Amino acid sequence: MTRLLALADSDSYLKWAAGTAERLAPEGAGLALIASPVAPSAAQRRAALAQTRWRDAPLAPHSLAALVEHVRGERPEAVLVGMRGPTAAVVLAELAALPGRPVLLSGLPGVGIPASRKALFYRAQADAMIVHSLREREAFAARAQQLGWPQRFAVATLPFLERHPSAGDDIVFAAQALVPESLADRRAIIALLVALARRNPDRRVVLKLRALDGEAQTHDERYPLDALLHEVDRPANLLTRHDSMLAALDTAGALITVSSTALIEAVARGIPGLALTDFGVGDALINTVFEGSGLFGSMDDALEGRFRMPTPGWSARNYLHAPEHDDAQAVLAELVARREAGVLGAARRPVRSTLGGPLRAAWNRRTALGAHEAGLLPALALVIGVPLRAGLVLGRRVVGRGGRRPVAPVRQAQVPMPMPQPQPQPQPQPLETQPPAAMSPTPTSASTTPTS
Repeated sequence: MTRLLALADSDSYLKWAAGTAERLAPEGAGLALIASPVAPSAAQRRAALAQTRWRDAPLAPHSLAALVEHVRGERPEAVLVGMRGPTAAVVLAELAALPGRPVLLSGLPGVGIPASRKALFYRAQADAMIVHSLREREAFAARAQQLGWPQRFAVATLPFLERHPSAGDDIVFAAQALVPESLADRRAIIALLVALARRNPDRRVVLKLRALDGEAQTHDERYPLDALLHEVDRPANLLTRHDSMLAALDTAGALITVSSTALIEAVARGIPGLALTDFGVGDALINTVFEGSGLFGSMDDALEGRFRMPTPGWSARNYLHAPEHDDAQAVLAELVARREAGVLGAARRPVRSTLGGPLRAAWNRRTALGAHEAGLLPALALVIGVPLRAGLVLGRRVVGRGGRRPVAPVRQAQVPMPMPQPQPQPQPQPLETQPPAAMSPTPTSASTTPTS
């Protein structure tokens, strides 16, 4: 039985780390949370852990020092670091320095296409990086080779995919913090949801939210969709929901998104969906993964109910592959065996610069963990590092002027219906069927600092 400890920082990483740990070490998994600016609230923890053995665990966040001591005391054979890039790099560096260090794993909590430099950069000290499809493994291996950063990759099916069918016909929209980005585009989303609700008065249209007022998220949401609902006359059958995605899919008949992993969760359960193309297709929108899937469609397609299932060829290479292609458990077992035999070797070297020694390390800890990393050295690192970094950024901008190509304007999405003038939010009328307890009037999400 492999003893695996999973560590997480934000809501999405907590959901991923817990689910992945249970699959990799069904009988020997533990879970811990680090204190950070994006630590999930109690409600977010319940939603993230609803389908895991930790559903009722209080899971109080640890400081970095306490977390390292927890690992030292638990002596797990392996640790899965499920955190945003800068925090993952800090924690991996601390664990790599432990005597008799554990096997170190890391990864991303959802779709990893495009395979980015930053994803590899921050996780370079992991003995293996978890990916979720055959296409991801190929893409990340090619990217690592291009960068000259050797890394090992292991495939594990997304941990929150379920195969049982839905028992409802809600039209669910999976909200995302980063895409679409502009205020106009996000208002277009609201207009679409209003139009869908009015066109389908006998169905619930559900805006599935990621956070409530005062809660942090993995990424900053500049224009929360739930807040924009206050600008329109909301139909009674247009609801918001803030519990787990698994619960939202239990009553879903269709799912719409721009590029959320929720679309993969939906089609895995036989729920058709759409990845909207009205805002474009590209790496910035995180939707190139759906090219060739048959899932792309427009707002007009959504209004006409033209929801789709993916093509079999795309599914086999992208997240819905056969179980026998998963090799993460085998890779973990091999690495643990090497550790037990004393041939795991020294920790992998980071590709992140270590110039500056302890002061640089303190800077990395403070910028990743904010006020949760206190002390004289982190404070001194900020005093020296902030103006130094500002000067470097300014210098790069000055040098870069004149040789930069003009940026093409971003195409705005066409709003599918005229946007009503802002007016007071009406009290929602009750539906004939009582909505789940997790549905509520629209809250306003808190903002956090975005990171890779």
